[in-house]
Amino acid sequence: MPVDPATAVYNLMQSDPNIIAAVVIKGKDIIYTTDNWDISGDVDRVVSSWTGQNAQFLMVSGVKYSVLQMETERLVAISLKGEGSICAAKDEEHKLICYLQPDGDARGAIMDVQRTVGFMSTQGPYMDAGVQMGQQTTQMGGTASAGVTAPAGTVSNVDPQLKGEIQSFLDWIKDTEGLAGYINYYLQQNNIQIISELSKIYNELRQIFGV
Repeated sequence: MPVDPATAVYNLMQSDPNIIAAVVIKGKDIIYTTDNWDISGDVDRVVSSWTGQNAQFLMVSGVKYSVLQMETERLVAISLKGEGSICAAKDEEHKLICYLQPDGDARGAIMDVQRTVGFMSTQGPYMDAGVQMGQQTTQMGGTASAGVTAPAGTVSNVDPQLKGEIQSFLDWIKDTEGLAGYINYYLQQNNIQIISELSKIYNELRQIFGV
């Protein structure tokens, strides 16, 4: 039996006290919101960016959030100025957008947010029970792929959409609140895990380009 939005959000906020505000959307309408967060003027823009999956930043209540993760069913964005973070999840019925205070961990909270969306669903579990959370079909140029690779020697033109995504990535790298902002943020936080992963990526990029 589905849980009503108010109860679902209450339970979520009880399980993670760092989530201090939330909005539930059904279709294009806000069907529930906590009293302390009015983002009615931003919802359409956030949903549009989420649907397009190509935004590097989100503006919510006048705060700029850098997108950390944007996938079909989940969204994570943080303020590099320490003004909190956003995490959101959706299924075919509902979208749940949450605000976490600065001490919150949006990357950790997103799993609970996604489960909460499932609790509100009238169509049963959103994800197949045999599929692990976060597992996705690989996509290239917007077309789903099951890992099939082109035969050796095959030459194909680069998909325009893929080129557009790479250009967006380059723009994000150049922006002071993009990649550089993330790296500076985690260096200041002395986040050993993130710094270690960045070091690995740096070495991999040098190997790819032979530098």
